[in-house]
Amino acid sequence: MARSVNRLTAEAVRTLSKVGKHADGNGLYLQVTPSGGRNYVFVYRFEGKRRELGLGKASDVRLEHARDRAREAYLMVKAGRDPIAEKRAHFAETRKDNPAETEPGCPTFADFSATFIAGMREGWRNAKHSQQWTNSLRQHAAALDSMPVDQIKTNDVLEVLRPIWTAKPETARRVRGRIERVLAAAMALGHRPRDEFNPAQWRGHLDALLPKSTKLARGHHPAMPYGQVGAFMRQLRDRDATAARLLEFIILTAARTGEAREADWSEIDRSAWTWTVPADRMKTNKPHTVPLSSEARRLLAAMGDEHSTGLIFPGHKEGRPLSIMACDMLLRRMKAKAFTVHGFRSAFKDWALDETEFPDELSEEALSHIVGSKVRRAYRRGEALERRRRLMQEWADYLTGAPALKVAA
Repeated sequence: MARSVNRLTAEAVRTLSKVGKHADGNGLYLQVTPSGGRNYVFVYRFEGKRRELGLGKASDVRLEHARDRAREAYLMVKAGRDPIAEKRAHFAETRKDNPAETEPGCPTFADFSATFIAGMREGWRNAKHSQQWTNSLRQHAAALDSMPVDQIKTNDVLEVLRPIWTAKPETARRVRGRIERVLAAAMALGHRPRDEFNPAQWRGHLDALLPKSTKLARGHHPAMPYGQVGAFMRQLRDRDATAARLLEFIILTAARTGEAREADWSEIDRSAWTWTVPADRMKTNKPHTVPLSSEARRLLAAMGDEHSTGLIFPGHKEGRPLSIMACDMLLRRMKAKAFTVHGFRSAFKDWALDETEFPDELSEEALSHIVGSKVRRAYRRGEALERRRRLMQEWADYLTGAPALKVAA
């Protein structure tokens, strides 16, 4: 029968590399972080809530001493006392003489955020999220990395956010939210006092210290007026480059760059002439079927035939798509750098509203925006595809100069 206590050995403490918590028994765990940190924690429940008490770094605390500390904490819980509350009260007293002292065993922001991200990874819908979290915090919140999570104050968060708040508003908004969630998790696990507010909180706190996001240029994509897109498309056709074909395809399908850049021949249904973008490339995390106009089919015929496999718009490296900047650089070379690739979706939307009689929700569906309730969307799915086929054909006809008929909804 396996031992229920004293499961760890000194050798295991030195060599275990699997990220996560490794039980020793009686609530004592060795916690290995993604950055390689090793800490002892005592996990317990108090007043119905799960809590974690830091017992120190494995490099500083011997295993037998960690067991003694865990046993002491265990007896406190059995006696109806909260070890974290008592530890904080004791620390508050000793800290009066040394304000710079930090709580023993309190993890740094770098270590705790890495542990938090690792713990959340399975619940995120997209595997890329954990890397995005890691990269954004590493790049923009590095000033917090070495700080114990209980020492982070409002001014520390402001020093991170102010350099990017107006220059990169969308990035700053995400970084702020991620810092807030990390510190909230630290509070939930007892690493920060529960009665203190979160220094990265927006409402009722940072909103009084930073400009409102609604006053910033967040999410704005300069769009070419739809009346100029047809002439621009004719210039595109004169260019013998894969990037030109990709941008032409993006405009014809009103797709996002990421959806089209990685388009694969397996996603094209030649019998129905549709392109189905898989869920993992969609912002909505749901597959999106795009009916292909005659112009889009012509473009695909020029790129390959029914026997083609792999990427439709391959880059210079084998098996890799074009660079994410390929279309942006093409706009610059064509002296259209005042506009963005994403802005062609806005041009399509403006055209659909101004020049057709199709209902607004149909062009929203063409743009893969979520429209209506779940039941309503399920009911409309079959009907909307054929109506969107007519909408996308009218768009293609408008761009190529063919006469377009206004179709009643």
